[in-house]
Amino acid sequence: MSLSHEIVQAIRQRQKQGVPEHIRKKAILHICDTIAISLASYKGAPVALKSIAGLSIGVTGGTGRVIGSEQRLPPAYAAFANTALAHALDYDDINDLARIHPTPVTLAAALAAADSQDSRSTDLITSVALGNELLCRLGYAIEPRGTGSDSKWFLSQLFGYLGAAITAGLVLGLDDEKLVHALGLAYMQAAGGKEPGVGTGSQARAIYPAFASMGGVQAAFLAREGVTAPASCLDGKTGLFPNYFGENLNEKQRGVLLDTVTWAFSDTSIKLYPSCRYSHPYIQSVLVLRNHISLHDIDQIVIGVNETAGMLCQPLEDRCHPKTLQDAKFSIPFMVAFTFVNGSVHLNNLTESALMETQVLELAHRIKIEQTQANTLGIPLGDIKVKTANETKRHIEHIQPKTFFNEVKKKFIDCCLYADVVEPEVLWEQLSNDSDFDKLERLPTINH
Repeated sequence: MSLSHEIVQAIRQRQKQGVPEHIRKKAILHICDTIAISLASYKGAPVALKSIAGLSIGVTGGTGRVIGSEQRLPPAYAAFANTALAHALDYDDINDLARIHPTPVTLAAALAAADSQDSRSTDLITSVALGNELLCRLGYAIEPRGTGSDSKWFLSQLFGYLGAAITAGLVLGLDDEKLVHALGLAYMQAAGGKEPGVGTGSQARAIYPAFASMGGVQAAFLAREGVTAPASCLDGKTGLFPNYFGENLNEKQRGVLLDTVTWAFSDTSIKLYPSCRYSHPYIQSVLVLRNHISLHDIDQIVIGVNETAGMLCQPLEDRCHPKTLQDAKFSIPFMVAFTFVNGSVHLNNLTESALMETQVLELAHRIKIEQTQANTLGIPLGDIKVKTANETKRHIEHIQPKTFFNEVKKKFIDCCLYADVVEPEVLWEQLSNDSDFDKLERLPTINH
């Protein structure tokens, strides 16, 4: 049996078992969070709006809603638009071990499919939960680190094509064979080279998962219309895993991918800072150290990294003086200096103007990078050592993949206030208690 068939069987088994209540509640929180971030992007992420405008040239109308807008687009384009809005602020959810942002991809795919028809086979919350689980398990099977073939790919994009195809396919009510074909059609579009993140000086990393949701949705619609693809798309001689990772999954990896007992999605975090997740433990360390050391006394900051975190520190000159906001958010040295100077990281202060903050730039050039950690799974420890004329203080922070309800609510309201949404607490109550997100007409329209 092909891996595609086995994946579909595992998804069907989870579907028959039913989504546990705690996972369903978590999916609702992540959907609410993704919607709020998308609304905030109208003010804070012009690159998302430019991308949507560029994609929409010559397109008039469609069934797909764009969150925060009255614009309607064809399903695949709507999926691109909504994922771009959800990811462009670098504020979206992430599974640290899988190194994947799941909900921006799956929610956009589910909405695009749901908008295309009056009835749907699988409700939106279940579809998002199952799509997220597939994405997280794909990452768990690969065990991404900072070296090897897995380090070359944005897994949110590469695997996102598969996750979006399955999520949209579930909403559309595709049978098992058509879901297998959807995976094959998604593979034909698969991409996700990491250079937009490793390289500097561009805005491209802000929208990379959007291509995945667009391609996955298109694959599901093609499969619905009867277009077929080989079931061997993932594990055939020239399938996805041999082509992108050098070899097929071994038995242990297949077991991780196809497990239907535990929920990998349960360890997915909702971000509390609008920057690359790898910077978060370092931000936390800085917030602790600021209580003990005056900014003006700092002679040098030593950031201890592993190989993955080191990629976000090189080339050091470019990382210390980023040219785009996307580069700033993806730079550990810049985010460390920024947090030392400002004492907080949020949408209102981490803006384009931050790129020219004199104190931040001066402090960033007093940063040294040392490899102090093994290249383990997940995010690195926030290892920071601060040297002054009189002392050296070091703090090491470890972040757990937990996000609390009140933190998510506060973030939701902050994002809505940033987007000038009227009565954000009312919107929170409406959405967080929604048992069926298929009807989202109540969402506000953002002026831009």
